Amino acid sequence: MRQGGDDSLLFDLLDEDAVFLSPVVHTPQQGRQLTFAYLSAATKVFARSQFRYAGEWYAERSAVLEFEAEIDGIQINGVDMIWWNDEQRITRFKVMVRPLKAVNLLHQMMAGQLQNAAG
Repeated sequence: MRQGGDDSLLFDLLDEDAVFLSPVVHTPQQGRQLTFAYLSAATKVFARSQFRYAGEWYAERSAVLEFEAEIDGIQINGVDMIWWNDEQRITRFKVMVRPLKAVNLLHQMMAGQLQNAAG
């Protein structure tokens, strides 16, 4: 999760067939546009928190990044699991979040951001 910066850089990092797996949406979100929409919304949601990565684990073409944040007094703990291809483009991005109170808060906030982005 990056804070600030140029959104086009994030878009360019995503493979055309990227897949986003959300902790609250039961079906994979397929394609660069949808993956970008979810990651951009998450960036905005976490912009007002003290978001930080607490741990990082890497393999040849994947990474697991543990994150922590606090929004509205609710502690959020989660992981971003990221896979990329030979071209260094993200092919799959999975997010897991705990506790349930944090999942519910993020669900509500992400829905608002995605609605705003859709116009």
